[in-house]
Amino acid sequence: MATSLLHKDIEKDNAGQVTLMPEEAEDMWHTYNLLQVGDSLRASTIRKVQTESPTGSVGSSRVRTTLTLCVETIDFDSQACQLRVKGTNLEENQYVKMGAYHTIELELNRKFTLAKKSWDSVVLDRIEQACDATQKADVAAVVMQEGLANLVLVTPAMTLLRAKVEVTIPRKRRGSCTQHEKALERFYEAVMQAILRHINFDVVKCILVASPGFVKDQFITYLFKEAVRHDNKILLENRPKFMLVHSSSGHKYSLKEILSDPTVTNRLSDTKAAGEVKALEDFYKMLQHEPDRAFYGLAHVEKAAEALAIDTLLISDKLFRHQDVPTRSRYVRLVDNVRDNGGNVRIFSSLHVSGEQLTQLSGVAAILRFPIADLSEPEDDSSSDDD
Repeated sequence: MATSLLHKDIEKDNAGQVTLMPEEAEDMWHTYNLLQVGDSLRASTIRKVQTESPTGSVGSSRVRTTLTLCVETIDFDSQACQLRVKGTNLEENQYVKMGAYHTIELELNRKFTLAKKSWDSVVLDRIEQACDATQKADVAAVVMQEGLANLVLVTPAMTLLRAKVEVTIPRKRRGSCTQHEKALERFYEAVMQAILRHINFDVVKCILVASPGFVKDQFITYLFKEAVRHDNKILLENRPKFMLVHSSSGHKYSLKEILSDPTVTNRLSDTKAAGEVKALEDFYKMLQHEPDRAFYGLAHVEKAAEALAIDTLLISDKLFRHQDVPTRSRYVRLVDNVRDNGGNVRIFSSLHVSGEQLTQLSGVAAILRFPIADLSEPEDDSSSDDD
């Protein structure tokens, strides 16, 4: 299930408000990308209040109240998917004075209203994306090597590490492998439990199991032998969803090579994450073979946009979290310009492996329709890394 859009009221001058209800952890990430300093946020929250009893003793109690804050700081914890917003109270309230500070922690399944002086195309797209249920975590990956496994959910917006399994496996001894075999079995058992605990088979369309060598094959043999032994219907019914692929290690960074493996991209062609990986690959290929058709860095990409030369714009959502309004508007203008001239725009999530790579290229890159001679003036420093 995705975020629900409960109400949307945006005027001609782009000012207005929307009411949303986040329904799963990833929605907090979308909300984080919608919020900016100076917005107003109305939500239900808990406030500690001083109380005085008739006898004059002072205590404190926690009350639930609805506050409207002028947003000052936004703090997102990507591991826990928690979002805290601090600001000053904008509306008189029986518990909180006007102008007093408060921090709202947004909660799942509780609605909030966000008002902005200007809703631009990028933010409005973000809301559409957050409310589109087909866009959710439809891929899981178990990246493993002997004694180490990482279980990751791949959603369009982020790569979420759900479980890490580590078991020490002793070497095979000459004449006796029992210690080795027992440890391997403990390891496989732990990975199986992680899969059962963290993968929602109603949503996940494909589970990639990746490893160097035969670890993945031995694990799958173990998994389905156990499934038959315990008559585990969930595993048995979902057997076709498991797909074995090679990876160079069991570390999380191997996910990048798995997602760009052609057999995997074909299977995942309907997922947004695969589209971003492919766009980045196309960019690197172009950079190698026709460098005059592959630009990166804001100044160069803007020049290409002015020449109406951009076929595909690759841009990191990190750039739209820039709290300096003119800088952010510059990126939004670039996106609108490319779209208006018939180009494709791919907004990458900075929480995705592909997004991390794009960030290393300054967060903005473009594949051009036709070559433009090298613009080798010094790149201006506006695409700085501050978030």
